[in-house]
Amino acid sequence: MTLAITTTLHRARRGRATAFHIVAARPAEPDPVRSPARVALLLALAATIDLAIDNSRLASQREAARCLGLSPARITQLLAMLLLAPDLQEQILLLEAVDGLEPITERQLRPLTRVLDWSEQRAMWQQLVVRRDG
Repeated sequence: MTLAITTTLHRARRGRATAFHIVAARPAEPDPVRSPARVALLLALAATIDLAIDNSRLASQREAARCLGLSPARITQLLAMLLLAPDLQEQILLLEAVDGLEPITERQLRPLTRVLDWSEQRAMWQQLVVRRDG
């Protein structure tokens, strides 16, 4: 008769005696839950609002604010994200939140939107990314 054991055993010695103990299997670590970062969703919303205004589906930012239940100031904040360099926008759109932890916030991006020089924006972005990863 053959006995197949499919679990982990731990050999323990006490003096000359040897005993085997079954080691409880560790539960597998669940895969991290990944979702688009909130700032990526907000940037996509800003692009959608801008496109709707350009295509005359919305008359103005004020109408967009009314339709979305936001203040006109909030719409202005969102649309300001479109002033970022295209490569930075692309990087932002690719950001992911892992297990609910956001990589960056919109508030952290706002100083970049006030700078119109894209090379300066990129330098500020690098500082922001280093600070976040560091």
